Amino acid sequence: MKNVYIHIPFCKSKCRYCSFVSYPKSELKEKYLNALTKEIRTRYQKETLDTLYFGGGTPSLLSYNELNELIKLFNTNDNTEITLEANPETITKEYLIYIKNCGINRLSFGCQTFDNTILKLIGRIHTAEQVKNAIYLAQNTGFDNINLDLIYGLPKQTLEIFENDLNTAVSTGVRHISLYGLKIEENCYFYKNPPESLPDNDMQADMYLKAISFLENNHFEHYEISNFAKNDLQGKSYRSKHNLNYWNNNSYYGFGVAAHGYENGIRYNNTENIEEYISIPTEHQAEHRLTEQEKLEEEIFLGFRKTSGINVEQINQKYNINFCKKYKNTIDKYIKLQYLTETNAGYKLSNNGILVSNIILSEFLD
Repeated sequence: MKNVYIHIPFCKSKCRYCSFVSYPKSELKEKYLNALTKEIRTRYQKETLDTLYFGGGTPSLLSYNELNELIKLFNTNDNTEITLEANPETITKEYLIYIKNCGINRLSFGCQTFDNTILKLIGRIHTAEQVKNAIYLAQNTGFDNINLDLIYGLPKQTLEIFENDLNTAVSTGVRHISLYGLKIEENCYFYKNPPESLPDNDMQADMYLKAISFLENNHFEHYEISNFAKNDLQGKSYRSKHNLNYWNNNSYYGFGVAAHGYENGIRYNNTENIEEYISIPTEHQAEHRLTEQEKLEEEIFLGFRKTSGINVEQINQKYNINFCKKYKNTIDKYIKLQYLTETNAGYKLSNNGILVSNIILSEFLD
């Protein structure tokens, strides 16, 4: 257990596409942090961490003192990747200096688009200029490991607007870009109030394929379905170590309201009710011990998210199966359709295969 996710659920306001667990209830912050501290002290086993990730919500609404107190609960070292998700409008030079001194060495800025009209339409409370200013402030403060989140398929977003988003993102000098297609799920504003002028599935596919070619041409490595990273001149990779831990199907702690974790073959989640969490922070709402078949299916599902694909020999040894024999019909079918590609180690999805990955992966499930 060398990886930790901490959920900070507070936001100034809820974005219209957001279905994550977040609350504009800052008056509960002190009680929440006390409960969070109790959960961590109860369950964390003092391992030296590879990664520590503050997600949300808007974790950058925490003061540097609050962040520092949380970080001090863990054993970290100079190699620990400590990520803070941040909204651009919360960033100041002073804040960046202090959180850097706390040990935070990776920032993830929620941008979504550089089009100010669309930003207002989706309920973001920052401008494109604030995003760029936050990035430059962070770079000038010594942060070189910066991620930028973008969304494609937004209301009124054309291919030309999206291409401008990509071009602007690259021009800022960030070393990592996360790219997500808009999904309108229950519990978000857009679910009950559908926006007009949404790009259709074909346009979303065009945007995604355009992003792959554009970012690869600008020396970003497409290493996971939604993620692109650069290497520096010394060969250092800016891949997200924390997210790679998920995709490699390894264990991790999940702390906080609505947090999920994976320990000793058990998937668990905490309650999504913040008052309930504050009352009983040390009890999981649900736990499920995975069967060997479920572990195998997760290994396949998560492995295919990586553009390097799955390692057949590792899977065979880990689960005592003959992968190629067990899934021969599915493999042959999708290789013929050019949605799967054979690699030296196993198989991976082609770019067009990624577009229909849910259909493909469902056929690997018993």
